[in-house]
Amino acid sequence: MSEFAVVELIRTKRDGGSLSDAEIDWLIRAYTQGVVADEQMSAMAMAILFRGLDDRELSTWTNAMINTGERLDFSGLSRPTADKHSTGGVGDKITLPLAPLVAACGVAVPQLSGRGLGHTGGTLDKLEAIPGWRAELTNEEAYRQLEDVGAVICAAGSGLAPADKKLYALRDVTGTVEAIALIASSIMSKKIAEGTGALVLDVKVGSGAFMKNLDDATELARRMVALGTAAGVNTTALLTRMDTPLGMTAGNGLEVAESVEVLAGGGPADVVELTLALAREMVQAAGVDVDPAARLADGSAMDVWRRMIRAQDGDPDAPLPGAQHVEVVSADRDGVLAELDAMAVGVAAWRLGAGRSRKEDPVQAAAGVRMLAKPGDRVQAGQPLLELHTDTPDSIARAQEALVGGWMIADQAPESTPLVIDRITA
Repeated sequence: MSEFAVVELIRTKRDGGSLSDAEIDWLIRAYTQGVVADEQMSAMAMAILFRGLDDRELSTWTNAMINTGERLDFSGLSRPTADKHSTGGVGDKITLPLAPLVAACGVAVPQLSGRGLGHTGGTLDKLEAIPGWRAELTNEEAYRQLEDVGAVICAAGSGLAPADKKLYALRDVTGTVEAIALIASSIMSKKIAEGTGALVLDVKVGSGAFMKNLDDATELARRMVALGTAAGVNTTALLTRMDTPLGMTAGNGLEVAESVEVLAGGGPADVVELTLALAREMVQAAGVDVDPAARLADGSAMDVWRRMIRAQDGDPDAPLPGAQHVEVVSADRDGVLAELDAMAVGVAAWRLGAGRSRKEDPVQAAAGVRMLAKPGDRVQAGQPLLELHTDTPDSIARAQEALVGGWMIADQAPESTPLVIDRITA
């Protein structure tokens, strides 16, 4: 392995220079193997936050991360594969109805998911509210379930892009999570290594998202689409709004219940809209000519959901856990709910026990926020707006603090804005 002086590489990037392919390959390998120290990679991550990576550097960086681990191969399945990745938001339970819906259209969905950190919920945390359901599957179990059921939502194995796991933990504690190049390489190294044939990215924009403004979100989407396309994965991205939480719930078991409502033909209009928009992108990218709306309407998506949950030892008929304490937040005046800030609701749900501050923290299955009104709804003074669900009542005061200034009642309805803002292709 070629040897480089890591301090020189840090200086090069700090001063706005470019790293060569050989330098990047060595850096990622050496860091994964412990040759490059955490404090040195921290300095590099901060240099990248300020100076960025050009397209060549980013491609090399991503491939180097992939090459530290294994690549899965689903080419032997009897149907094409497509996956979805969301950059994270509040109330973003879309994976739960989406995976079985796309599978019902004849496309295999290998959804390797993660756990929540901070105000954005994790898909695995949500599903673990279902009694018996297990997230950990072997590669062989996941492959077999994809062939038999058509969809699997499970934890990504430690063999996929191990460099990313190490670098992500470092970014989380060094203030470099927001570096667009590092977000893009983190997401795409795992998704390319996963071996899916098509990928649809849901890039969130707004107060409850990592990307607060449209320019940053567009750049992230463009760079990820370019990485996927260059790797032979049919990749598209939708830019979607995350100023207001998705649906009427933010939590774990609460979001599972709402997802089942969608699969049963009901559910909040925004969740249904985004589920169908992403399903159409995935089905089209996989080359299958089926209308997802028909599969949602005829119950076949619900059938796949039940089989998918059972395949991972969960009981789709078991009651979901309920919170021991529910506190109501009420409107302070008559009018129209003009704003309901996604970040405020997300932090409240987190403080109630639905999220974690550190990866090793437990989460409560029943904790979260139920929204009883959304922007545009007319409300009266004293009318319940939110329910705070928790098993730890001493957390309610801090959750209420998070909601101060997080909603606004006005005399007139807010101007409606589209949920899907833009579509990014190669």
